[in-house]
Amino acid sequence: MSRARYIMIGGFLGAGKTTCVAALAQHLSDAGRTVGLITNDQGRELVDTAMLRAKGFATEEIPGGCFCCRFNSLVDAAAKLTEQSRPNVFIAEPVGSCTDLVATVTYPLRRIYGDEFSIAPLSVLVDPIRAARIFGLSEGGQFSEKVTYIYRKQLEEADLIVINKTELLEADTLAALHEKLADEFPNAEVLQISARNGEGLKDWFARITAAEQIARAVMEVDYELYAEGEALLGWLNATAQLRAPDPFEAQPVLQQFAADIQKQLNEQSAEIAHLKMTLSPDASLGGQVAIINLVRNDYVPELSADLDAPIESAQLIINLRAEADPETLKAAVETALANAPQTLTATLDHLEHFRPGKPEPTHRVTDLA
Repeated sequence: MSRARYIMIGGFLGAGKTTCVAALAQHLSDAGRTVGLITNDQGRELVDTAMLRAKGFATEEIPGGCFCCRFNSLVDAAAKLTEQSRPNVFIAEPVGSCTDLVATVTYPLRRIYGDEFSIAPLSVLVDPIRAARIFGLSEGGQFSEKVTYIYRKQLEEADLIVINKTELLEADTLAALHEKLADEFPNAEVLQISARNGEGLKDWFARITAAEQIARAVMEVDYELYAEGEALLGWLNATAQLRAPDPFEAQPVLQQFAADIQKQLNEQSAEIAHLKMTLSPDASLGGQVAIINLVRNDYVPELSADLDAPIESAQLIINLRAEADPETLKAAVETALANAPQTLTATLDHLEHFRPGKPEPTHRVTDLA
């Protein structure tokens, strides 16, 4: 039996990983490949999992820690997908605040399970506006030095640095960012894509479905500094039930919730990394789900999927990550739900808010010799 392909798509919070995972999965499915997806988070109730399953993809979720710390769960998830649908390609999306994935995930997979998996080059996605700010090419909100440490380490270990959302930058700024990334991280090849309009996807997909990851010396990581950076990030996952006496549209409801949360966090000077929300109707609409994203404090909440018809009840999933105290995130979400439109009742079913704990990898392989 031939080895299954293992593709990991990393990148910091808000880089567009899930959209690209879905695009790659669809591309491979259209080509006759069987695909299994693995999502990952520090908490539970993932927007990413709901979105990918709504698109019809076989998806396993690994909560409660990053792939590096849940390595055995990663292998178990692949086994479950194999039992269900026998995929010949696995696409894994790690937590957006994690780094050191080569030493703790892909190299251990190669050493321990090399007979079962062929490993693709590691792609690390970049939101171009966030990156332009971090590398001093434009003005705007910033993360603190310790959080930026994680951001830069993700890029340092990449085989492919993939600038996503290229339509957001002017050509000269995009060219300057490309050059800056190539200079700062010479071990990586820098690509440009737009998941929204499909630009550059064909070339990127060809590389990660055909090429093998090349073994090289893994980067050094200060795990104390890494842990301190993650601990500065507030993490919130929540689910709520929405009901109304008369049918309501998904779009204005999601936009109001997102704008309300954004306003409160701006008032607290909390730097937003990513706010994602899905609205899944209780009554069947063919698996449809409405999705909204916010990836920066000064960004307009963007609806990436809507429902075809009004609904009377639905489940709302909220994933919020920001450089802020988790209690600040909790207060913002609870206030937004309390401020729901008058005809709408929002009942909070589940809410967890925390700071990620110190990463403790299951394995760390620094040399494949």
